[in-house]
Amino acid sequence: MIRFDNDDDLLQGLKHIVQKEGIKAAYFTIFGGLQQADVVTGPIEPTIPPVPVWAKIDEAREVVGLGSIFLDENDEPRIHLHSALGHHGQTTTACIRKGTKTYLLLEAYLTEILEINITRPWFADGQFYRICFS
Repeated sequence: MIRFDNDDDLLQGLKHIVQKEGIKAAYFTIFGGLQQADVVTGPIEPTIPPVPVWAKIDEAREVVGLGSIFLDENDEPRIHLHSALGHHGQTTTACIRKGTKTYLLLEAYLTEILEINITRPWFADGQFYRICFS
């Protein structure tokens, strides 16, 4: 269980905890509030590599999401997080990528996955980090 308080950086906080605890594989759920994030709401067209549609969240939003964390080829944690972000009845569903800032409180339930051999190396053809089973 992880608590993020107002103005905490969600993505950097998750990365820090995973590195500190030596976690190589995990999944997590989040719920609470975000006031800032750079997100991808989909590709412009269904091509490979995709050309992402970026959006900036810059107001308080209710958020619920699910993500995974696996190490890349350099043993860096790579986070993949999809969430629904709501504000006054309007909801954006997106891949949260960077620039995250908590609003009030955000809770994360992180579950380590043991005895599994999955990494998330760079996939050059797709231009993203993709899980790889070894």
